[in-house]
Amino acid sequence: MKSIIKQSNRRAAFTIVELLTVMSIIVILIGLLVPALNQVKRFAFEVKQKAQLSGIDKALELFNSEFDGYPDSSRLGPDGGEYCGAMKLSEAVMGQDLLGFHPDSTFRSDGSDGVRALYPDASSVDPAIYRANLSTRKGPYLPLDNANAYSMGDLYGDTAPFLPRHFVLCDVYKRVTHKTIGKKVGMPILYYRANTANTLHDVSTPDNPQNIYNYRDNQTLLALGKPWDQGSAGGGGGSPHRLAIENNTQGLRFYMNTKNEKVLTASRPYRADSYILISAGWDGEYGTPDDVCNYEWRYQELQ
Repeated sequence: MKSIIKQSNRRAAFTIVELLTVMSIIVILIGLLVPALNQVKRFAFEVKQKAQLSGIDKALELFNSEFDGYPDSSRLGPDGGEYCGAMKLSEAVMGQDLLGFHPDSTFRSDGSDGVRALYPDASSVDPAIYRANLSTRKGPYLPLDNANAYSMGDLYGDTAPFLPRHFVLCDVYKRVTHKTIGKKVGMPILYYRANTANTLHDVSTPDNPQNIYNYRDNQTLLALGKPWDQGSAGGGGGSPHRLAIENNTQGLRFYMNTKNEKVLTASRPYRADSYILISAGWDGEYGTPDDVCNYEWRYQELQ
């Protein structure tokens, strides 16, 4: 009877071996869980990014119904200034000063119609003239708080050859430290308008003048690289994105990854009658498998 009582009074405890075994199992489980959580996080961002592109689609359709056409996306403005597709997208849906699009705009980089400023500073004109100017505007077609519109100066610092006041719509992936607010913001959303007068999608000859899309529309912006990647001569401090130039294959990556694989009888791009939107995705690099587009992205690596 005594031995039974003594045994029942002993305090149970884990041995060193048992503790090490449990700890090892916990470490293994954490190692398996962290990548899974990262995948869930990336998927959530992708869903959010697709929702943003869908919102931009709706804004561009409003623009199209108002002006009977989608905004231009060519690399230069009519004044010869650098004013690429991403910036023209922002002007179309928000206005060059985020207060609405002026119907007399021809997407000049200087924000004028060649004679007068269409987006004047309120302090530089008579208040009555400024109110009249605002009354002629259309939009903005996106809510300002949800547009993710940021100036090139705040994103890149040195923006040459672009003007620091040019705005772009940024994606939902927060990678760039905003110069003014000190918070992380996304990369510019690239915009390419289809030239419906053309019929080709020549993957082997990117500079074919009959191509429906022109890969050069955002080439100067892509050449700025990543704003956080310092140490290069580019305006943004970083090397050009893979979608721009890589091993003398300029433009090929764009045409390979915008080709509609469902069309078997000819080489045709996705959305051949409208436009293409591209987000840099999780890694902030354009031209990689995690890019998010307003079509079914099928990434192909150059051989």
